[in-house]
Amino acid sequence: MTVQAQRVPVVATFVESVDSTVLTHTRDLAHDFKAAFGGHPAGVSIITADSLTGPVGITASSVASVSAEPPLLAFSLAAAKGSAAALAVADTVVVHLLTSDDLELAKTFANSAAERFGEAMAWSTLATGEPLLLHGGYALRCKVLSRTPAGGSLLLAAEVVEIIAPENTGTPIVYHSRTFHALGQHSLLPGY
Repeated sequence: MTVQAQRVPVVATFVESVDSTVLTHTRDLAHDFKAAFGGHPAGVSIITADSLTGPVGITASSVASVSAEPPLLAFSLAAAKGSAAALAVADTVVVHLLTSDDLELAKTFANSAAERFGEAMAWSTLATGEPLLLHGGYALRCKVLSRTPAGGSLLLAAEVVEIIAPENTGTPIVYHSRTFHALGQHSLLPGY
């Protein structure tokens, strides 16, 4: 016996049943979510890739380690235009883990109007085609494994295939309360 699924107009029924209390709660929840994560520090990275129009890159605070064996990481993209759109379809990317010495790079790649990959910027092209920023932290060349829509964002999982280590590691830079901060000996809590 074959059972055939029927389409039910769930969206129309849901929208008709939503009252203003639910919409207000959703807006409050989104506001509180942003406030919660705004107060939660995150590491700062720049993600770069080669595209049909040349090198692209963005500053990101969503990069997270997923697995050490095999080495996997994940990050999200919130925009569907510009550099984020080009990164969303790239097969490979380079994730640059920034240090406090890289503050100007972080600001540049966070500003969609800023000039990137110009003559004044220190960068090169890897033999595999990706743009590599010459900066103070690690660079992880990655192969994108999956792209998953998540709310209004796209979540990408990638396998690290090469690590380019700096000669000297600097102090990490983090994003907290909508500003950049440096971690170092001054930020150690007592007892550590």
